[in-house]
Amino acid sequence: MATLTEALDNGQQRAEAALHAVLPDPALTPSRLHEAMRYAALTPGKRLRPFLVYQAGALFGETGAALDAPACAVEMIHAYSLVHDDLPAMDDDDLRRGQPTCHRAFDEATAILVGDALQALAFRLIAEAGLVDAGRRIRMVEELARAVGSRGMAGGQAMDLAAVGRQLDIAELEDMHIHKTGALILASLRLGALCAPQAVSADAQAALDRYGHCIGLAFQVQDDVLDVTGDSRHTGKASGADARRDKPTYPGLIGLEESRRFAAELRDQAVDALSPFGAAGDTLRSLADYIIQRDH
Repeated sequence: MATLTEALDNGQQRAEAALHAVLPDPALTPSRLHEAMRYAALTPGKRLRPFLVYQAGALFGETGAALDAPACAVEMIHAYSLVHDDLPAMDDDDLRRGQPTCHRAFDEATAILVGDALQALAFRLIAEAGLVDAGRRIRMVEELARAVGSRGMAGGQAMDLAAVGRQLDIAELEDMHIHKTGALILASLRLGALCAPQAVSADAQAALDRYGHCIGLAFQVQDDVLDVTGDSRHTGKASGADARRDKPTYPGLIGLEESRRFAAELRDQAVDALSPFGAAGDTLRSLADYIIQRDH
């Protein structure tokens, strides 16, 4: 069995090859928009969400090309969210993944259109995914739409903006991050499962959902920790940005060490959720460790 590092590298290479194939060619009009879309989607990154699509598919017996469309779709949605998140009206960031943010590399109007176009392309890819039957494609569109809308990622971003300068309690902070970060992570797993040759049982889906909920929140807790402790050379973005913007974070609310303890607790819960899958869940178990140990 491949190590987690090998599996992550393979997933990253597979996702990037698939993205290269489906993103518009800059030679096509409007060339500047297409160039910017590729810049935003292909900037080096972990490709965690496509990896979750691939791993959830493999957990239920699907490893083939049927997974590539949803893997590209979730990464395009993630890239669009980062482009818009970085805009002056949102977090006003100059650096993303160690490179100038999209609105700095191009311009603000182009960055807005990049997000619009990437989101549209993501849904088109799923709608046209011929290797998956029409009924499951509709369910995939539903899952992704729910994850990115007002009750998912966009809603979480709105909650985040409204929380600047306010003191949230732990339940409010968790709810915000379940929407902002966790919803797309959970959707990535669900989309992979929907590509399986056979329908996934309710019990298996519930176990996978529990895992997704725990790693989604753990990912955000670790992000908050890295905003305090991380080196911008590793994280690819300015450290301490949340504190400068007076944004609520786990370290700000419960302290750094308690945040680390909470992330470890979520990791343990995620690992426990995978018990019904036996050895087939080992890569996802290792991923839960990686999420709280990463330095970027």
